[in-house]
Amino acid sequence: MEQYDGEHDYMTPEDDWDRDLLLDPAWEKQQRKTFTAWCNSHLRKTGTQIENIEEDFRDGLKLMLLLEVISGERLAKPERGKMRVHKISNVNKALNFIASKGVKLVSIGAEEIVDGNAKMTLGMIWTIILRFAIQDISVEETSAKEGLLLWCQRKTAPYKNVNIQNFHISWKDGLGFCALIHRHRPELIDYGKLRKDDPMTNLNTAFDVAEKYLDIPKMLDAEDIVGTARPDEKAIMTYVSSFYHAFSGAQKAETAANRICKVLAVNQENEQLMEDYERLASDLLEWIRRTIPWLENRLPENTMQAMQQKLEDFRDYRRLHKPPKVQEKCQLEINFNTLQTKLRLSNRPAFMPSEGKMVSDINNAWGNLEGAEKGYEEWLLNEIRRLERLDHLAEKFRQKAAIHEAWTEGKEEMLEKKDYETASLSEIKALLKKHEAFESDLAAHQDRVEQIAAIAQELNELDYYDSPSVNARCQKICDQWDGLGAMTQKRSEALQRTEKLLETIDQLYLEFAKRAAPFNNWMEGAMEDLQDTFIVHTIEEIKGLSTAHEQFKATLPDADKERMAILGIHNEIAKIVQTYHVNIAGSNPYTTITPQEINAKWDKVKQLVPQRDQALIEEHTKQQNNERLRVQFANQANVIGPWIQTKMGEIGRISIEMHGTLEDQLTNLRQYEKSIVNYKPKIDQLEGDHQLIQEALIFDNKHTKYTMEHIRVGWEQLLTTIARTINEIENQILTRDAKGISQEQLNEFRASFNHFDRKRTGIMEAEDFKTCLISMGYNLGENEFARIMSIVDPNRMGSVTFQAFIDFMSRETADTDTADQVMASFKILAGDKNYILADELRRELPPDQADYCIARMAPYTGPDGVPGALDYMSFSTALYGESDL
Repeated sequence: MEQYDGEHDYMTPEDDWDRDLLLDPAWEKQQRKTFTAWCNSHLRKTGTQIENIEEDFRDGLKLMLLLEVISGERLAKPERGKMRVHKISNVNKALNFIASKGVKLVSIGAEEIVDGNAKMTLGMIWTIILRFAIQDISVEETSAKEGLLLWCQRKTAPYKNVNIQNFHISWKDGLGFCALIHRHRPELIDYGKLRKDDPMTNLNTAFDVAEKYLDIPKMLDAEDIVGTARPDEKAIMTYVSSFYHAFSGAQKAETAANRICKVLAVNQENEQLMEDYERLASDLLEWIRRTIPWLENRLPENTMQAMQQKLEDFRDYRRLHKPPKVQEKCQLEINFNTLQTKLRLSNRPAFMPSEGKMVSDINNAWGNLEGAEKGYEEWLLNEIRRLERLDHLAEKFRQKAAIHEAWTEGKEEMLEKKDYETASLSEIKALLKKHEAFESDLAAHQDRVEQIAAIAQELNELDYYDSPSVNARCQKICDQWDGLGAMTQKRSEALQRTEKLLETIDQLYLEFAKRAAPFNNWMEGAMEDLQDTFIVHTIEEIKGLSTAHEQFKATLPDADKERMAILGIHNEIAKIVQTYHVNIAGSNPYTTITPQEINAKWDKVKQLVPQRDQALIEEHTKQQNNERLRVQFANQANVIGPWIQTKMGEIGRISIEMHGTLEDQLTNLRQYEKSIVNYKPKIDQLEGDHQLIQEALIFDNKHTKYTMEHIRVGWEQLLTTIARTINEIENQILTRDAKGISQEQLNEFRASFNHFDRKRTGIMEAEDFKTCLISMGYNLGENEFARIMSIVDPNRMGSVTFQAFIDFMSRETADTDTADQVMASFKILAGDKNYILADELRRELPPDQADYCIARMAPYTGPDGVPGALDYMSFSTALYGESDL
């Protein structure tokens, strides 16, 4: 059966579905097992699975669910009926969806799937696997089956005894599966211990590791592969595609590793919080364990003193010992909640304390503590009340009687006073309040009198031995109580009459106070504002202050009218006192403000106004000058800043592009550097303007986004960049001349470098450099590439400069010719001899190089007994160095 046609026909004719081959029981068993496991690996995401592949897809429901999971798209709503027509409808919806993805289904109909045709069902599942698991695999311009096979070959190439050529017998020994796992996760398999002649162990190891650590379900048993002469290709492809998809996220794993590093600090902090929680919880629970037995001790005492000591100990516990533990418990809960929040934000499992140390455990223990505490307190109070009632009932009467008698002492003399006759209104009101308080106190003491009588009655009922004296004292208290009530009523009436006489004057006092206080506050605020030192930075701010000051001056006439009205109230009070000879003790009780104080402050306000006018005028002039300095600086900075940025961009382009020879580029760059240096006077001029701004204490400038610091840094970077670029060209010239590189080769190196410098930064990333080398024909393994990187990137920056690139390329080109060049040079200088003399070197070589070579002649004697000669090895070392030969 043809699976696809047109541009989606990624299966070769020999891979078409062969119903005759499907009749092979071993192949059918392998396909059933593999396809079922593959389907379940996706269906489990929805909480379901299949057991029998031809039966469980008959109603079409799980088939549609499978397609939704692997495609990420929603299919048409399925039919929920149980009839055959409903099942056929659901299967047709699934088949139509498959066809909509460019798959041409041949000889597969919904009726065959509904009827449970195993061959057609397996064929349909294989079609789905091809479309959604294999078609999108792409490796080095190959896709689908070829791409998957190439991926397997690339990944297993370094492993001995592994030769992947197909998807059947190449996998029988299990080493292919183990190699794929070891290539990506070497810590999971000890590949060196595997043997090619033990396929069962190899296959079981690979399948078990994949299922346990890679989340790849076990789709085949080792016996299925080993026991078959030629394992089913489709089953193997399905299994291997799962490995491809599992490892295709290797880069994501690396990213995840970096992310793990970032959260390590958070994890360590969380672990510290966990340890702190465990320690605090243990300490708190231990304290509760030691405290509860003490609170549960109910051993009674025989004396009141002993019981009071227990009560005092309990109060110390409440006041001194418990509060710190309450704080510890609160802090423990706060730490626990904080820890859980951090763990949740970090997508970490919630913290589970040790057994018995949960917050709920601590709360339960604390509840037991408070229950014991409450019971202990109730017991203490009940015991004390019991002893008090038995031992001190008579003393209670004497105490209450003594307290009452002490309270009534002097009360009769107080009620007979005539002090209200010479009191002021405020004093009258105070006396009234005091008298009302006394009346309330008197009413409150009614309870005590009744208690005294009740205790006396109880003592009589209990046949107290001193009942007569108790009764006499109780009767005296009751008689005195009645007399105090009559005197209280009489004094109340006298105070109320006197109060009315002084209310008129008091109202005037109050009116004066109500109006004088806000006016006085206004004057004090005005004086404070007029004398306040202002700090402004802009013209707008000083204009705002001037406007506010003018508005303030406009309110002065109305303020003067209010002043005269307040003084009028004071004059009216003086007139009433003089007319009615009222005895007024002291000054206005509602305020300490006097008319003299009001007049003095008013005069001060009028004096400060013109001073404020002058200060505002001077500040306005100053801000105008500051604004001129801002604009002057901004006009220059807005030109210099973009100029520096433009030059930086131009230098960057010059360093990447190729125009003319290196000497031409060097000449142009030095001329470019000269033009930049000639711009320095403008920078100096801007520095002068900035100096004036600093001297004027100007800290902001809305007219430009550039600061002097930005300009300085940009200028220094510009000079550094042009100098570095010139140095790079000079080094390239030295490399070219030293290595004999032609201009065409240099241009070719530059073109290759620029082509693979994808970010156009003038620096090639490591992966781009590797791609460049591969494009030049290098057969790179990981170790070889690491060796090359150690040469071109000795500082391990993860990138390659152009200078390092041409050094490497020129060295690669020159190494093969070095030995021949050394021999040719030696023969030219030595002639027919096997050595060179000092005079020959001085005649043929520059002085410094000749001296360098002659220094090596001392230990050597030529074959003819000639001392001080230079042989071939010494000559080559002197000229080229030992590392190059």
